[in-house]
Amino acid sequence: MKYDLIIIGSGPGGYVAAIRASQLGKKVAVIEKESIGGICLNWGCIPTKALLKSAQVFEYLQHASDYGISAENPKVNFELVISRSRDIAGKMSKGVEYLFKKNKIDLINGFARIQKEKNVEVSDQEGKTTLYEADHIIIATGARSRELPNIKLDGKKIIGYRQAMNLPKQPKSMVVIGSGAIGSEFAYFYNAIGTEVSLVEIFPEIVPLEDIEVSKQLARSFKKKGIKIYTDSTVEEVDTKGNKCKVKIKTKKGDEIISCDMVLSAVGISTNIENMGLEEAGVKYEKGKVIVDEFYKTNLEGVYAIGDIVHGPALAHVASAEGIICVEKIAGENPQPLDYGNIPACTYTNPEIASVGFTEKEAKDAGYELKIGKFPFSASGKASAAGHNEGFVKLIFDAKYGECLGAHMIGTGVTELIAEMVAVRKLETTGHELIKTLHPHPTMSEAIMEAAAAAFGEVIHI
Repeated sequence: MKYDLIIIGSGPGGYVAAIRASQLGKKVAVIEKESIGGICLNWGCIPTKALLKSAQVFEYLQHASDYGISAENPKVNFELVISRSRDIAGKMSKGVEYLFKKNKIDLINGFARIQKEKNVEVSDQEGKTTLYEADHIIIATGARSRELPNIKLDGKKIIGYRQAMNLPKQPKSMVVIGSGAIGSEFAYFYNAIGTEVSLVEIFPEIVPLEDIEVSKQLARSFKKKGIKIYTDSTVEEVDTKGNKCKVKIKTKKGDEIISCDMVLSAVGISTNIENMGLEEAGVKYEKGKVIVDEFYKTNLEGVYAIGDIVHGPALAHVASAEGIICVEKIAGENPQPLDYGNIPACTYTNPEIASVGFTEKEAKDAGYELKIGKFPFSASGKASAAGHNEGFVKLIFDAKYGECLGAHMIGTGVTELIAEMVAVRKLETTGHELIKTLHPHPTMSEAIMEAAAAAFGEVIHI
């Protein structure tokens, strides 16, 4: 079988690349060893948001009286919450199947190994192998939960994110190791539906990649919800003998042992590049990441790599953008390389977090003279009317030219606001131009205009 392009992996990098390649007239096949749509659609981005929405609805019901509504004694049906999430993931996966048929993309089920001379060998579940040939091959195999050497996942008492999304029974207590986006989202979800949650982070602040003011605000919000937070702390060992897990945590004040039903390890990801024949074919990689140029070409002619397996943020929208750029370059178009300095990041806790560009510390370390504006949602009419007025928008500008260096938000719905600041940075819009851009009232988006005004001494409502 001969194709113009074979893509290994059908996640948000692989399937998007396949559709764009088909639009550009290429004969395309996608090889997938598991479920179409990859981790994002089946075990990541989409089903987690379904879980988080259930948690938010439950929180609303618990506070219904704040809105003048009586909703007595609401309860969580954990099995139905999980079932809804899985149903939504299934529907999204079927949607990608439809897009493949619409765009005449062949889906090949099995495990792929790259051979020399641009061949791919695919093994199906019965062990039968078939050889496929292509002018171009894109590797888009994504990643999985990383295991700590001293804390091995057993899928029962010590779990990763996949098991956390499909538990048969809600745990009464849980320790979450790692407070990045995955760890914080699951900490919020399980706490919101009634599980006692402890969150352990090795760095001094939770969500350590965010601006420190955002990290501190989320910590305050989490503590208010009853989540116990351990920063500057590490989990030394987990004893799973008996009915409970005994978790030994090393803190600045000494060791502490917590008893819990379950431990969720959310300490990052490991790339899926093993046993694919990369070494035999001669594809270079380093520290688990395939080495590519700005258009995702490896050292091997006709072989490319995108997504979590290359250097850059392990985010679905990054993988999709990389896939489009890669196939447009293959097709002879003239795409621009991706600007990795303008990648938005979102964490879907409650309150949500969204950011792009430099943090305040990063901007100072880079030598910029700064103008910083901050607008609290407590001063927002829309946020107050909605009953969710915690958090703020913080904008960082270069004092000399007015360029927006970074945007950092925490509050309800801010993941829907951050794209404005990505566009502002892309278009090199100045702070004063942003101030003069009318934002409708009342909206949460007004906080962006007000934060810009605050940076330049023109703020009205604080």
